[in-house]
Amino acid sequence: MLSLTLIEQARQRLHGLVHRTPLVHSTAISELLGCQVYLKLENLQKTGSFKPRGAFFKMLSLTDAERAAGIVAVSGGNHAQGAAYAARHLGIRATICMPRTTPRNYLDATRGYGAEIVLCENIAEAFAEAERRRQAGATLVHPFDDDRLAAGQGTIGLEILDDLPDVSRVYVSIGGGGLIAGIATALKTIVPSIHVHGVETRGADAMAQAVAAGKIVELSEITSIARTLGSPKVCEMTFAAVQELVDEVTVVEDRDAWRSLVSILERTKQLVEPAASCCLAAALSHRDRFRPDEKIVLLMCGGNVSVSDLARFERQFAES
Repeated sequence: MLSLTLIEQARQRLHGLVHRTPLVHSTAISELLGCQVYLKLENLQKTGSFKPRGAFFKMLSLTDAERAAGIVAVSGGNHAQGAAYAARHLGIRATICMPRTTPRNYLDATRGYGAEIVLCENIAEAFAEAERRRQAGATLVHPFDDDRLAAGQGTIGLEILDDLPDVSRVYVSIGGGGLIAGIATALKTIVPSIHVHGVETRGADAMAQAVAAGKIVELSEITSIARTLGSPKVCEMTFAAVQELVDEVTVVEDRDAWRSLVSILERTKQLVEPAASCCLAAALSHRDRFRPDEKIVLLMCGGNVSVSDLARFERQFAES
C-alpha cells in the first residue's frame, strides 16, 4: 500500500536515475501573492516532467520474466515519455498506446526514447488496447492507479520538506491523482499541519467532480488546454487519498492558467505547461489567505509545451 515507508524506499531506489530538482524562491511571484513563494521545478526533470519517478520505481519492481515480456502504458502526454525513458534505461521493451489526437511533439519524444507507439481513436480505446496487451503478457504501467507509481511521485514531497522544512502550503495539480496522492502522503505523514491544495482546470476536473459527488465521476470529454491533466476519471486509490489528505481542490479556468503560464515565463524564465501554471492561478485566487511571512510551494509538474501550443493559446485567449 502507498505509505511513507514505500515512498522512502522509492527515494533510495531512484537515486542516480532521476534529477533531484531544485526548489527556488521567486521574488516576482512572491510579490504577486504577498508571501514567500517557492517553485519546485519538475519541469527540469528528465523528459520534462515528474513522470519518470513513478515509472522507474514501478519497473524496478518487475521480475526478470516480467522485464522480458515488456511493459505497456497508456498516455496522451507526459506519462508516455516517462515510461519510455525508464524502460529504455532499464532495457525493457515498451509499447505506449496513445490517442490519435496526441500532439506531434509528444509522439516524437516518445519514439525518440525507443518506445513503440500504437495510435488509437481515443483514450478509451487506448486503455482497451493496453488491457489486451496486458492479458497477452505485458506489464501495465498505469499512469496513476498504482501504489508504487504514486510512491515514486511522492519522493517530490520528501525533497520539498528537505529543502523547506517550514513550508505551510503546497499546491499540486491533479490529473488521475497519482502525483498528489504520493506527495500528500509524504507531506501529511511527516508534517500533518501542512495544507495540501489540489488544482485542476475546468474541462479536466475529474477529481473535483468526484469530491463534489462523493463518488468517482467519468467525464464525457476533456476540453481543457491542460491536456496532461486529461484523465477522464480518477481511481479508488487516488480518490481515497484526496478525500483523506488533501485540504481542498480548486478548479481554475483555462484563461487563468494561460495568464499564469505567461507570468511564470516572463518573471522567472521557466517555461511550464498549463498543467503546472494552473497552480499559480489557484494560489492567486487564494491571495487573501496568505500571511506575508508564510512559505508556500507551487509544483511546476512539467514543461512539455510546444511553440505551436503557445501560439495557439495566445490566439485563443486574445480572441475570447
